[in-house]
Amino acid sequence: MTLTSTDRPAPREGGAAVVPVLAFAGIVVAVMQTLLVPVIKDLPQLLGTSPSNATWVLTSTLLSGAVATPIMGRLGDLYGKRRMLILSLAVMVAGALVSAVTSNLLLMIGGRTLQGFAMGAIPLGIGLMRDMLPREKLGSAMALMSSSIGVGGGLALPAAALVAQHTDWHALFYGAAGLGVLSIVLTLLVVPESPMRAEGSFDLPGALGLSAGLVLLLLPITKGSDWGWSSGTTLALFAAAVVVLLGWGVVELRTKAPLVDLRTTARREVLLTNLASIMVGVSFYVVSLVLPQLLQLPTATGYGLGQSMVVAGLCVAPLGLTMMFTAPVYARLSARYGPKATLIIGLLVIAVGYGGGLGLMDAAWQTVLTSVILGAGIGLAYSSLPALIVGAVPASETGAANGLNTLMRSIGTSVSSAVIGMVLANTADHVGGVAVPTMHGFRVSFLIATAAVAVGLLMALFLPKPDRAPRLRASSEEEANLERAEEALRGFRGRVLDAGGAPVARAKVTLIDRRGRRAGSALSDEEGRYVLAVPSGGPYVVAAKASGHGPHASSATHAGDERAVELDLSLPGDAVRA
Repeated sequence: MTLTSTDRPAPREGGAAVVPVLAFAGIVVAVMQTLLVPVIKDLPQLLGTSPSNATWVLTSTLLSGAVATPIMGRLGDLYGKRRMLILSLAVMVAGALVSAVTSNLLLMIGGRTLQGFAMGAIPLGIGLMRDMLPREKLGSAMALMSSSIGVGGGLALPAAALVAQHTDWHALFYGAAGLGVLSIVLTLLVVPESPMRAEGSFDLPGALGLSAGLVLLLLPITKGSDWGWSSGTTLALFAAAVVVLLGWGVVELRTKAPLVDLRTTARREVLLTNLASIMVGVSFYVVSLVLPQLLQLPTATGYGLGQSMVVAGLCVAPLGLTMMFTAPVYARLSARYGPKATLIIGLLVIAVGYGGGLGLMDAAWQTVLTSVILGAGIGLAYSSLPALIVGAVPASETGAANGLNTLMRSIGTSVSSAVIGMVLANTADHVGGVAVPTMHGFRVSFLIATAAVAVGLLMALFLPKPDRAPRLRASSEEEANLERAEEALRGFRGRVLDAGGAPVARAKVTLIDRRGRRAGSALSDEEGRYVLAVPSGGPYVVAAKASGHGPHASSATHAGDERAVELDLSLPGDAVRA
């Protein structure tokens, strides 16, 4: 895939407001995911349907979010991340308003499907931060944006419980729509559009193939406990998912401008980070499923804590608050030890939280302590993930790459929801025809989360060492491009100079192959340096242009071996062989 980038905008005086505005957008999106948690058990009655049908109100949001996340990330890379962020939020607002005015099951599912499209806001926000913020502010900003999904989820629980307990439940959707509108207005006023663009066109067949594959995969994961894990429907959907995703992968590898660059995704640092993300997603959702139920079970069970819906939400809220306050701590740790070390530390803290939580289920204050410890660990882990991804991919792929990483987390939460739901159902006691979760089921759930963390820790340990891994160490995008390109020496490199021999910064240097097609492009750095990798040996034209200078092109031939051909370009004037 041919990539390009334009000048990176300098940070503005009001740029400090960009971070909280984008993080607020992430929090609003997360609110959508947990909005109905306080009324889950009442949904069949509220919608006049069966429990199995009512679960589609939650499943539809999950499926649409999984589909939208990588697609919106790629569209943001191509047509503007701010533009796609606003579109995602607008679709969410429309969906919330649809849900607010209906109690019809099909309309409610349609509205919730639209709300799921907002999940693309997380990778889009991370991409905007990378494009606009200086290096010294980027780490903590991305950490806050990445953690916003947990922050919003944690804070939404008590707020949604309070609303649902004292007003009509449709007020939840009106409130969500209002938050979405506020986020759109703030984004329009504060966040500038990034000029970073990826070249090529939108891969519609790839989007359709990925969407079909994800639906076929996530549908049996989320509904397997209802349909039966060994039922023909569940097994057929899993088999179809494998076939569709394998076929999609083959097509993507042959596409010049794919929706997801699978070659980049297969890099060790990207692949292991995404696998670790699944495990972090699993561990995050377990606490959200277990503690609210434990807190609200009546004391007559012998282990329930007998708290109200609102108090249960308040006890779990520290999970999100701690994730928010962990962002600056992550920035300091990452700056000193790197995101790999911070991810490992976060996973270890999560393991301590779940391990200790096995014996901290006897009082409400103990659940608060567990929430704080888990929030700190999950916050560190979530904050590390985008930094690892951003440091491993070109800037023009940031949106799509982080979209895929966010998707991995969503898959983790989906698997967690299905597995923990099955565990709690199979270990429940039936009292008067009602299934009551048991303490044994809660502890098994915590053990499953601990096992997921152990797998994630194994993945993190095998990430490349900091001195070999691509790191976000450049102060500008053109320098980052140079650092990555210099690792693969096969190509052209040199300097862009003016007529007097002075370096020309931010000159656009384009590589054109023998057929007249663009084979690559780069921007020169502050010292006029550029690096262009070549796909194969042969004759090329290297052209350069810059504001205030005349364009210049030079013919050169590369032998195709593992070396760089030195080629300086003079604007205006003749090329100078080094």
